[in-house]
Amino acid sequence: MTGYTSLLQGVRILDLSRLLPGPMCTAHLAAMGADVIKVEDPEVGDYARSMGSFFESVNRGKRSVAIDLKTDEGRQGLLTLAGTADVFVEGFRPGVVEALGVDYPRVKAVKPDIIYCSLSGYGQTGPYRLKPGHDINYLAHAGILDEIGASSRQPGLCNVQIADVLGGSASAAMGILAALFSARQSGEGRFLDVSMTDCVLAHNVMPLMAYNERGATPGRGEGYLTGGLPWYNVYATLDGRHLALGALEPKFWCRFCDEIGRREWREQSDDPETRRRIRHGLSELFGSQPLDYWVERFVDVDCCLSPVLTLEEAMQDPQLIAREMFVDNDGRVDYSFPLEFDPPVEPLRSGPAPGLGEHTAEVFEEVGRRFNQQGGF
Repeated sequence: MTGYTSLLQGVRILDLSRLLPGPMCTAHLAAMGADVIKVEDPEVGDYARSMGSFFESVNRGKRSVAIDLKTDEGRQGLLTLAGTADVFVEGFRPGVVEALGVDYPRVKAVKPDIIYCSLSGYGQTGPYRLKPGHDINYLAHAGILDEIGASSRQPGLCNVQIADVLGGSASAAMGILAALFSARQSGEGRFLDVSMTDCVLAHNVMPLMAYNERGATPGRGEGYLTGGLPWYNVYATLDGRHLALGALEPKFWCRFCDEIGRREWREQSDDPETRRRIRHGLSELFGSQPLDYWVERFVDVDCCLSPVLTLEEAMQDPQLIAREMFVDNDGRVDYSFPLEFDPPVEPLRSGPAPGLGEHTAEVFEEVGRRFNQQGGF
């Protein structure tokens, strides 16, 4: 396509992962031009196939190969594909790929410069390496879940799977791209051990700052960015909606105070009682009018005040529309790839995610092996 480039053209990725973290990682790489081959069990495939739109969203632009890795023939078939691949991604618990005969040493034997990424909840080492878990468990162990929510309530749950997509998908993609760059220069492959717990912990910088400065982390709902500051908080409006105020910098806070006629609040005090009094005053102020009133009043005031939108409202937001962040994919709404490049990257392929094993024969023919309908070569 004229004017477009494919950043990862020629990069082949074998993806044995399921559900969200691994598939989201390879979805990002597919969006940048990699040929992602989704390797699935021929009986059930990715467990997320039963989840409809979720599966479609994180697997479009990929090809599916169905192989029974519990058989010698299936194992040899995968190793044949690995000999043509640049990246191998798996999301099993530690020990499973060894049992299947497709661990890093065996794959490296057929492709010495392979980038082999093992993505798991707790990593390949340590006392928790074999423990099962999900996003909520990794956040709990990393000390993050305890910090989410209001001070008077139990820890809150987030609809964005922070450990899965930040600790897993994004961190794995970052490591894979760095290892690919290194391999292209040195000719050497690399094993990448991605622990979702480790990676999400490493991004939790604000509580660590508080610990280093004061020897303790703030209580739930009392941190600088979790409710302790009146100028960085969420407030309810008269109609039960909410506003997000993010006036951290003094210039934004002063503009806000000037607009509401409370110049005596302009100094961002460190006194807890003063902060409590300002927070109470803001709650009363914002609660006196509906959301639309505040949006209209502050439309031209540069002070970091935003309406808290639903996803349906975000789809109509002029900024997100201008950035073309929502696309129609055969009647289903999907997100566009969120990074902008110049020259632009070839747009995401539309259409459904691959059917289970849809490309098995096609992919094996590309590597010179014929795959019959009975599942053999």
